[in-house]
Amino acid sequence: MNEQANHLRVVIKVGTSTLTHDTGRLNFHSMERLSRTLSDLQGMGHQIILVSSGAIGIGTSKLGLVRRPTQLRMKQAAAAVGQCMMMHLYDKMFGEYNRIVAQILLTGEDVDEPARAAHLTSTFEALLEMGVIPVVNENDSVSSAEIETGRCKVLGDNDTLSAIVARLCRADLLVLLSDIDGLYNADPHENPDARLISRVTEVTPELREMAGGAGTWRGTGGMTTKLDAAAIAMEAGIDMVITNGARMEALYDIVAGKDVGTRFCPEKTGGACKV
Repeated sequence: MNEQANHLRVVIKVGTSTLTHDTGRLNFHSMERLSRTLSDLQGMGHQIILVSSGAIGIGTSKLGLVRRPTQLRMKQAAAAVGQCMMMHLYDKMFGEYNRIVAQILLTGEDVDEPARAAHLTSTFEALLEMGVIPVVNENDSVSSAEIETGRCKVLGDNDTLSAIVARLCRADLLVLLSDIDGLYNADPHENPDARLISRVTEVTPELREMAGGAGTWRGTGGMTTKLDAAAIAMEAGIDMVITNGARMEALYDIVAGKDVGTRFCPEKTGGACKV
């Protein structure tokens, strides 16, 4: 944690479904609100790391493709185009609020090999000390871990990546912005009586049974990957919150410790949240 107790080191993961419309086109309004809110949180004294999905989806749209590619080489090509455009937009939008961003692209080997992981931690520390907001994504143009899920034992989706980044950065809080309000005891899309679970202290087999499959066609993650991320974060003593990216301003309440979405509190703290 930062020197001042009320200043947090926060990792925010934003999914493709938050960054794009149902058409697959970029949601500029959502990106602008994200940039403004994170810039303001940094201005309040918090240290911010952004893990951003969307490279393949953005690249697919930029290239004028009718649908997301199915061939690995075409997915990686779309990711290369999309990542360039995404960082251009983040640099422009955060720059409107006098903030500097930096791009960090990772592969499984970068976080799995101790020496490389140590260098990464040092890089994050240096950027945060200088007031820079790191923007992190998996390096899809060279790695197939997220594109071909399951081929890498370390990464495979940006929910998991964000938890690993939070651990590397020794963060206080991880927030997953999704297209759902949090973890429910049933699928809210199919069951109108589904109840939001506001606090979790352990990722149990029962919780995993409640988790559905993959998310929207624009992304790769679902509730299962978010529970995987929660397990990693909680083991590292990091709070994690799942909330709806449509309500970006809820981040203010989340860093203040208020009940928003589903908050996962590390079991090693006796279920007491750090934030």
